[in-house]
Amino acid sequence: MRRRGITVLVGAVLLVVLAWQTTVITVPYVAMGPGPTVDTLGVSDGKPVISVTGADKTTSKGQLRLVTIEVQPELTLFDAMRGWLAHDYAVVPKELIYPPDKSEKDVDQENATAFHESQTSAETAALRELGYPVQVIVTEVAAGFDAGKVLAVGDTIDSVDGTKVTSLQKLTELVRGKPAGTARQVAFTHSGKPGAATITTKKDDQGNPRLGVSVKEEQPHPFTLKIDLDKIGGPSAGLMFTLGIIDTLKAEDLTGGLIIAGTGTIDEEGNVGPIGGIPQKLVAAKAAKAKVFLTPAANCAEALDNPQPGLPLIKVSTLNDALNALISLRAGQTPPLCSR
Repeated sequence: MRRRGITVLVGAVLLVVLAWQTTVITVPYVAMGPGPTVDTLGVSDGKPVISVTGADKTTSKGQLRLVTIEVQPELTLFDAMRGWLAHDYAVVPKELIYPPDKSEKDVDQENATAFHESQTSAETAALRELGYPVQVIVTEVAAGFDAGKVLAVGDTIDSVDGTKVTSLQKLTELVRGKPAGTARQVAFTHSGKPGAATITTKKDDQGNPRLGVSVKEEQPHPFTLKIDLDKIGGPSAGLMFTLGIIDTLKAEDLTGGLIIAGTGTIDEEGNVGPIGGIPQKLVAAKAAKAKVFLTPAANCAEALDNPQPGLPLIKVSTLNDALNALISLRAGQTPPLCSR
């Protein structure tokens, strides 16, 4: 009995020690869970998320909520086990979020930069939708290129081979769409007067075709915009910022009185791109009482694998898709949904 008692006591002590160790030993994993949601038409920390100076700001009855995830970077074994069992969390290898060659500070800084860049793209896409086009203006003409014979600093490049230049991104896409040495038909505006010329591209130092000019973007508009939200990282709020800007400046209420959640990157041309953390973002949207979820087309399959009851998944590939979906909702109709 004495020996058996000692064995039981030793076993109990070892069990307690092992249990204690699960709460102090860290593991190379991180947990991703639902984060806060923010109404881009509302306020955050007492300040309007989107503020306008020099134009009337409209109000809406509904909400346009961006969704986020929260990352817990330091996990104990106990935390990881709890996360693996939780339906709303994902436990993944730490290197997927924080690569070995970067510190957590580096990654956080990159996410902050991507977040601010998403705001810039959102503003550009929104203003274009509101009728303020982007102008691509020549800032420098390189020596040895045909462009120097016809283009000058201050000229606006309007089209290439008949396709309108709507952004610097679009100009690059058009020029690189054909090999170096191709004669391109370039329409431009010089001193307020339209012009056109044939310009043959040449290779740059990286081997890419180039017209031979440096350019900048301008998007003249008679008001100023400011997005005041700094506690979120990454580019995934781009679509919801774009919709928020449009709704803030447009008399029409885009929401139709509904709480609409969504996610997705956006570029200056209004293309909506995929993001990470869809399962957790759907949970966050459901908790915010969203009636629908604007889902990037490339994320539809994952979203369908992680549905939230009563939260329809609206498929969007572009800003126009999102705007048309909102029109359908306001009319009481069902917009195109994610499908397999």
